[in-house]
Amino acid sequence: MPRVFLSAQWRDLIIASYGVDPGLLEQRLPDGLELDLFQGQAVCSLVGFMFLDTRVLGVAWPGYRDFPEINLRFYVREQGSGRRGVVFVRELVRSRFVAQIARRLYNDPYVRAEIESEIDQGETRSVRYGFSSNGGCGMMRVVSAPEHAIPGEDSTEHWFKEHQWGYGSTRGGRTLRYEVQHPHWGCHRVHEHEIDVDWGAIYGDAWSHMAEAEPLSVVHAVGSGIKVFGAERLVD
Repeated sequence: MPRVFLSAQWRDLIIASYGVDPGLLEQRLPDGLELDLFQGQAVCSLVGFMFLDTRVLGVAWPGYRDFPEINLRFYVREQGSGRRGVVFVRELVRSRFVAQIARRLYNDPYVRAEIESEIDQGETRSVRYGFSSNGGCGMMRVVSAPEHAIPGEDSTEHWFKEHQWGYGSTRGGRTLRYEVQHPHWGCHRVHEHEIDVDWGAIYGDAWSHMAEAEPLSVVHAVGSGIKVFGAERLVD
């Protein structure tokens, strides 16, 4: 079994999910995978969260422990086993060094970006992530109840937040799989949300139409400690 490559705390995840043309995602599918549909529809999620107490191979690197991340992902199944997971379209981080390491080891589409975060706890819990990349800007914000609970396994929240596997491709085109372990996350009840993204500038012209899209679901997950294991190639 691959050993733990990275451990961290993932906290205050905003997961905004959208219906999308399956053709936009199918061209990004690694070999051996198919789209995992939500209620018969292809979907992607824009996810903002805090990466805290980050350790690589057990080592905490000064200056690279705590940072926000924004990623755009979609949902897949392994053909045959039906194992569910995610594929990333793009992952944004503030550190050029972190982006370079992730690209080198996982060939994941990490890009350096400007990202700011604001988290306030009072009678409500307010979380905001602002980001800019490639000349475009984006913002995700929720105001939620301070208490949280773990939703049922048949809930929309569970479908979008619980995925044990990540997938990508080597530079030679072979499919990679890696495991992410964490307990089931509790969720805050979202009272209000605001998502505003320059999709075309940040993610490319093919995503420009998303500027008019409304999310199917907005989840505010508490998060937890996580472990990411080393990547392995899928057997041909």
